[in-house]
Amino acid sequence: MSTQPIVVIGGGISGLTIAYRLAKSGAPVRVLESSKSLGGLGIAEEIDGVTIERFYHCIMPSDDNLLPLLGELGLDEDVDWRPTTMGMVMDGKRYSFNTARDLLAFTPLKLKDRIRFGAVSLLLRRLGRGKDLDNTRTEDWLRSIYGNVVWTRILQPLFGAKFGAAFGDVPALYLYQRLGRESNVAVRGYPAGGYGSIVEALRGAIEAMGGRIDCGVTVESVSTGDGRTLVTLAGGEQIDAESVVSTIPLPTLRSLADQHLGERLPDVSVEYQGVVNAAFFLNRPLDGHYWAPVINCDTDFDGVVEMSALTGTARYGGRSLVYVMQYCDRRSPLFAEHESMTAARWSHQLATLYPDLFDGEDMIDDVRIFKAPFVEPIHTLGYGARRPDAEVVGTDVWLATTAQIYPDVTSWNSSVGLANSVADRITAGRTAMALRARDRLVH
Repeated sequence: MSTQPIVVIGGGISGLTIAYRLAKSGAPVRVLESSKSLGGLGIAEEIDGVTIERFYHCIMPSDDNLLPLLGELGLDEDVDWRPTTMGMVMDGKRYSFNTARDLLAFTPLKLKDRIRFGAVSLLLRRLGRGKDLDNTRTEDWLRSIYGNVVWTRILQPLFGAKFGAAFGDVPALYLYQRLGRESNVAVRGYPAGGYGSIVEALRGAIEAMGGRIDCGVTVESVSTGDGRTLVTLAGGEQIDAESVVSTIPLPTLRSLADQHLGERLPDVSVEYQGVVNAAFFLNRPLDGHYWAPVINCDTDFDGVVEMSALTGTARYGGRSLVYVMQYCDRRSPLFAEHESMTAARWSHQLATLYPDLFDGEDMIDDVRIFKAPFVEPIHTLGYGARRPDAEVVGTDVWLATTAQIYPDVTSWNSSVGLANSVADRITAGRTAMALRARDRLVH
């Protein structure tokens, strides 16, 4: 068996899970992460001695990939579970959006549209069964069952916030899958030690099994010609790899690939939405809803996540942690804007949504802006048939990216599931190769 390492590019949850699985199988692994911290979108930030995630996350009871991993790491008992609710901020007014009574009181829709919205929402899973939703535009499907008013007033801005103007063309299958994970009233979980505790547990396990993790390193190229798989780092170091597993976005890998690899990468064009996310420390809570979409309110951001409704306030020194976000193209003016300008404007906009709760600027104890360029893949019709396979044929390169998670929702649970399947295939290949080598020696 080769003593060359399997190089994993990217130290997010996918990369760490793959490295953990491979190390557990006895393979030599080396993880390369370009930032100074592991965790990808789960990277933690320390603010005034308090650690938070730069982007909001939660664990669902249905996370059948992530929860077993936490069990292996001894963290499953450390998940705090709490019931959470949903709000809605629309036309400058705030609503609870959880029960039939809440829906009947939702005045932005006329009564007949409210009734239709509630009835169709209850039947949505059933209405999608047996349909080719991978080749059906989201707009066409939702308009046909909800009607024009609900689509235009609620659904298009609600879901379009995540995908931009392209949302109507996204396959309806993605939304259909999302319904299986999320609901308005739901029990959600959060690790007692934060998501950083998961990252550190994986790091410790990988290193304890002999794996190597390097942060703050930049991959300059990946070459696969002449029977070698060579990873070149900034500074000149070259790693002769048994194989490479790339968890970075396909456009980024394509920019690193030599001609041999580039010609074999899947010819799939995937655009991504980035995100601008603000984390607010507030001196008092908002409405207590974990999640509240913001529609037609003259704000740049289109959602409010009151994280402390899930986590409590003790970990934040008695303060409330609130995230607001705008999904946008990484080339957009908002993404390029200086953080201080975004923070000032969004502070004012948040105050206008909750005027009865805000007491001047003293309500905001601190605010930080975080950005990520590749967050949500924008899929096109028929993507299920074009979704890249994990193995790049003709090379020793494997893919484990968000472009392969479809139709599942982009989440830590989905990423762990993909990582498990890729690691299993690599391990099976290595085992088969070892058996063939043994048989040659015997005969």
